[in-house]
Amino acid sequence: MGIVEDAHNVKVIGKGERILVLAHGFGTDQSVWKHLVPHVVDDFKVILYDNMGAGTTNPEYFDFERYASLEGYAYDLLAILEEFGVASCVFVGHSVSAMIGAVASITRPDLFSKLIMISASPRYLNEVNYYGGFEQEELTQLFEAMQDNYKAWCSGFAPLAVGGDMESVAVQEFSRTLFNMRPDIALSVAQTIFQSDMRSILHMVTVPCHIVQSIKDLAVPVVASEYLHRHLGGQSIVEVMSTDGHLPQLSSPDVVVPVLLKHIHHDIAT
Repeated sequence: MGIVEDAHNVKVIGKGERILVLAHGFGTDQSVWKHLVPHVVDDFKVILYDNMGAGTTNPEYFDFERYASLEGYAYDLLAILEEFGVASCVFVGHSVSAMIGAVASITRPDLFSKLIMISASPRYLNEVNYYGGFEQEELTQLFEAMQDNYKAWCSGFAPLAVGGDMESVAVQEFSRTLFNMRPDIALSVAQTIFQSDMRSILHMVTVPCHIVQSIKDLAVPVVASEYLHRHLGGQSIVEVMSTDGHLPQLSSPDVVVPVLLKHIHHDIAT
């Protein structure tokens, strides 16, 4: 097993010719795709991996400087594709991984036939003429709450992010993976994501992008996905689903899995 494969818990399953890469968002790991995976293994070779910093990865490998920007994660993704000899793939990125895929595709557009972005935002902070959903003061409070009592913060944040009560299986699942992260790493990752601004690079993303978004999402307002659509450099489409929450593939798989399968199998009409 290679170092990259081991560090990111890379799993390759399925028996198709085409390659599908599934990348998770903040606070989760590759288990977030459990409802989708059974539907794609017959048609694709599926590559699953964990972003560095996820609770399933070795915290000793987490380089705070490298992961202070999304480029560090994009280089990891490219290293995984290289290690497995991937010449082209369909990339499905949830939340921050959608932007990580976008960054990676600028360096190596040949490796991505399309990007499917779920719950993706180019910037979380509001600004003049831009609505990302958060004021700086709110983010500062969020970071302070994480620092003060990480376990308590997880318990409060999980139902808000998922869009359900503490009894729901999806909320319990997200709470578990969120709580598995080392608190100082979780704080660092959250700061990198929530303070990021990827708007200036969107025009450099030339591979086709399918943007899939919940109608109600604590972290990403629908207008942010529409901003993405308008500013990407290549072809893109947006589909807003009737789902609630930032992790719809976990909380509403009955709605989301068919939508994802449609976008995975069908290309944007030219």
